[in-house]
Amino acid sequence: MRIIREFWLPVLLYLVFLSGYQIWKECTLPVSETGKNKIVLIPTGSTFSSAAQQLETEGLIKSKRAFYCLAWWKEATTKIKAGEYELSPTQTPAEILDYLVQGKIRQYIVTIPEGYNLFQIDDLLANAKLISNDSFLNVARDKNILRTLGIKADSAEGYVYPDTYQLTKDATVREMLRTFVNRFWEVWNSEGFSRRTEELDVEVHDIVTLASIVEKEAMRSREMPLIACVFWNRLKKNMPLQADPTVHYGILVETKVKKRRLRWKDLRKKTPYNTYVNRGLPKGPISNPGKESIRATLYPSKKDYFYFVSKNDGTHCFSRTLAEHNRAVNQYQRRRKYRPQKTNPDSTQTISPL
Repeated sequence: MRIIREFWLPVLLYLVFLSGYQIWKECTLPVSETGKNKIVLIPTGSTFSSAAQQLETEGLIKSKRAFYCLAWWKEATTKIKAGEYELSPTQTPAEILDYLVQGKIRQYIVTIPEGYNLFQIDDLLANAKLISNDSFLNVARDKNILRTLGIKADSAEGYVYPDTYQLTKDATVREMLRTFVNRFWEVWNSEGFSRRTEELDVEVHDIVTLASIVEKEAMRSREMPLIACVFWNRLKKNMPLQADPTVHYGILVETKVKKRRLRWKDLRKKTPYNTYVNRGLPKGPISNPGKESIRATLYPSKKDYFYFVSKNDGTHCFSRTLAEHNRAVNQYQRRRKYRPQKTNPDSTQTISPL
């Protein structure tokens, strides 16, 4: 019996050593020295065991048993975070565990250009596969959510700040909207726009609405104060703004169709946004303006311009009178078949595009 114990004890110790060494290798060495990154989604509510099994199945760790031992040693079995991760088989198990514990979730870089409307932003997020189609539009029109974001309007149009954002796959549509709108208020407050709005004695929503039109009309930032000046002058004279982008937006809201070119009948189409048939500001913003267009709206040029027309080079010709404007239209828009404007006998309204 003693001989048997003396024989098996070293064997047992050797087997324990081999087992420990194997676990040590599986805990410290990567699966391979080369390999492509893989996207792994750890669902909310996943157990550590199921997450480890998923990593083993994807070929990112050698053994879920060894991975559990590593996590147990580091007291991390209850600390991993759900989310989408980009991991590599060249990473050690300790590095992968560190990713899961710290929540180094995969980031999606999304840039919202200045002047994009909610429809375009919805498409942008859907194309990035971060949301399903129309889900952003629906949330952006939820009045209960809007009130929590400080928006006194029927939609978040105009308050989604154009910027570059880092988003995650597991972020909800509501969380995305909150991120965008919080950025708007952050810029609004840091630039002192609230103070200027109070000086002008106007509502925030009116400024955002007018800035959204300036954003769509201006191709050069240096012309924004001049374009804002034209619209302010028209509002003071109770002249219709006659901004083509408002017609486009009204049709888009009603039909979800983006028209490439407007026809004369479109200019007379009655929508809450058409500034040819309605005087004053449209129902709300038609795009999401950037900082420069908001600043230009709050600090317009002090000129007596009432008209402008494109020179077809990214700039505009500004005019004080209708006669000057018609001459500019004839000069710069000859090939586009613009009609000379006629004055309505009982008002200062005109009946053709600016």
